[in-house]
Amino acid sequence: MSIRIGIMGYGNLGRGVELAVKHHPDMELAAIFTRRAPESLHPLTEGVKVYSASEAPAKKDEIDVLILCGGSATDLPEQTPYYAQYFNVIDSFDTHARVPEHFAAVDAAAKKSGKVGIISVGWDPGMFSLNRLYADSILPQGKSYTFWGRGVSQGHSDAIRRIPGVLDARQYTVPVPSALDSVRSGACPELSTREKHTRECYVVAEEGADKKAIEQAIVTMPNYFADYDTTVHFISMEELKRDHSGIPHGGFVIHTGKTGENAEHGHIIEYKLTLDSNPEFTSSVLVAYARAAYRLSKEGVSGCKTVFDIAPAYLSSKSGEEIRSHLL
Repeated sequence: MSIRIGIMGYGNLGRGVELAVKHHPDMELAAIFTRRAPESLHPLTEGVKVYSASEAPAKKDEIDVLILCGGSATDLPEQTPYYAQYFNVIDSFDTHARVPEHFAAVDAAAKKSGKVGIISVGWDPGMFSLNRLYADSILPQGKSYTFWGRGVSQGHSDAIRRIPGVLDARQYTVPVPSALDSVRSGACPELSTREKHTRECYVVAEEGADKKAIEQAIVTMPNYFADYDTTVHFISMEELKRDHSGIPHGGFVIHTGKTGENAEHGHIIEYKLTLDSNPEFTSSVLVAYARAAYRLSKEGVSGCKTVFDIAPAYLSSKSGEEIRSHLL
């Protein structure tokens, strides 16, 4: 029996999930839910039904895992606990500072309904989180550094688009080269948030909008821009489409540590991602964890989980024997 996947939200991330599901023979796309007019959507998957978001609870027996594809700023804090009342859910909540409270809300809802909720799934948080944990566990006498970019952040771009007067926006996260070089040298520097990255914002404002107010709202936004040197460029919609239509991203997790009786031996662990499409890669991670949510649910597990709680074997469609034979 195929794992029946539902998609909540059909933007860049939702379309990425639809594409990713096609690569997993043990899955099928059962439904797409949207806050837009359902008839306005034209999915790539032949025959898939599109419903209004308000109809989702009535479809709870037709879907094994609902993948939530909204933004972290305002959508997921409300959506994930709500839909965990009816479905096993996965989200890509990426506001690191608010993960504990989001976890608590989803955990309470999922335990009450007997469902599984896996939050903050993607590449960061997600794959990068795992690599930080592995490195810190292996080399506890060390320090981890995370660098993102240069690339488009979906969550930060979405947060800008929620500001009144903004028609569209792209936000690029850019590592500071000198900071990256210092870490790779094994120097183990102390770096502030501001010293590691800068943020570049390209914004299309509505006609007549107060651009100074928009810029101030961006550069002072807590959890997103307030702790960074942020540059805001106002451009036309034509320029945005011409020069910023792609959604690349990537980055590095670097851990430097010491071993030996007198800490005489240095080690550097580096994990790198180079992504042509941020949403399509994030979607691919979400879909793999949907398999894990399905399996855990079948085992009677309930409550909220993160990538730290999921054994790698739960992600793979391969059998334990195949994994041990070919990947171990």
